[in-house]
Amino acid sequence: MSSRERPLKIPRERLVKTTFDLVSFDTSNPPGDTREIVDWIESTTTDLGLETERIATDPTKPNLLATLPGERSTTLLFSGHLDTVPYDPDGWSYDPLGERVGNRLYGRGTTDMKGGVAAMLELARAFAVADRRPPVTLEFAFVSDEEVAGDAGLQTILDADRLAADACVIGEPTGPLNAPSITVADKGSLWLTLEDTGEAAHGSRPMLGTNAIDALWDALELIRARLEAYHIAVPEPVAPILEESIDYYGTSMDEDVARRLFDRPTVNLGTIEGGEAVNSVPRFASAELDVRLPAGVDTEAMLENVREWLRENEGETVSIADVSWSVGTYEAPESPLVDATTAAATAVLDGRVYRRSATGGGDAKRLRNAGVPTVEFAVGTDTVHACDEYTTVEALETTAAVYAQLPDAFARRYAGE
Repeated sequence: MSSRERPLKIPRERLVKTTFDLVSFDTSNPPGDTREIVDWIESTTTDLGLETERIATDPTKPNLLATLPGERSTTLLFSGHLDTVPYDPDGWSYDPLGERVGNRLYGRGTTDMKGGVAAMLELARAFAVADRRPPVTLEFAFVSDEEVAGDAGLQTILDADRLAADACVIGEPTGPLNAPSITVADKGSLWLTLEDTGEAAHGSRPMLGTNAIDALWDALELIRARLEAYHIAVPEPVAPILEESIDYYGTSMDEDVARRLFDRPTVNLGTIEGGEAVNSVPRFASAELDVRLPAGVDTEAMLENVREWLRENEGETVSIADVSWSVGTYEAPESPLVDATTAAATAVLDGRVYRRSATGGGDAKRLRNAGVPTVEFAVGTDTVHACDEYTTVEALETTAAVYAQLPDAFARRYAGE
């Protein structure tokens, strides 16, 4: 009987134990020290017979590659980050380093995303225990520094040119059991720092000065109004992704709000600073804007639009002091990876599995930009980064069951079957 005819079974209690083993390591970032958890994963995967390699630029934030050779060299990569956001124990009702209450597993990282990492490790264990080779080679990347978008994590592996993956599934939580989804796209970002310098004066004689905050505020209002009215055009393959994204987010929010996430840029005024005292005309002011654009939109062209809008205000002195930007990425809905992941998920889950865009961007963007087709999938809860973060036993089991289906589904699609 071939491996395709015998779906792997991943025991529930093994999943729970491995999740708690991972959560017991405090990998809050900052500082993001992952040495102990990587030691534990390396020992575990080596004992299972996987080939391992450490790659690091920051010795406190190592990354681990583990490889399980398959029946063919075509390689499916599972990637998961080991760092978590920090936690304040005073805000928690349960142990942030792991506590089970009935069906719920509490702890920082249970849903984002040590539960997904546990499912990956138990997938490798299931093949080892069954003494079976997967239909394709499986590679696992356990990375650091994701929560702060640092370069010590996945970017270090990419810079070292150590990945040979044909496609990747990242274990980020992409939806609860009652609304599962596969993330096949992300948004581009345009982060702007705007500054203005005016002329100081006494607050009782404001007409003798030039208020930098006033000028900056006028420019911010202009940019926000133009962006919020800007109807965007996306490449043809992206349009169905955005429509499915609107359907997905429409299950948890007003449909008009969901549509507004994708038919125009979103813009958030994140910080604004200026002035020294209430009775002084401020000489200097600065602000930071966070603009997000759907996949396929030319972020650099949007930046030029913003520059032009600022130039239209003759006599204004507001300038762009700093900028960072990225272009949104996507996988076409009919691509082999999306098709394989959808098939694996629908074989396990009841109801519709949405193929949607994320509203932000992370390691998937890095991998797609490096030429590795990438999606995100894991069942989780809506407690990401929250106090009393938790996952459920059913969510873990469902994620693991989908991962167990993926190697075969992937092999079939990449063989053209």
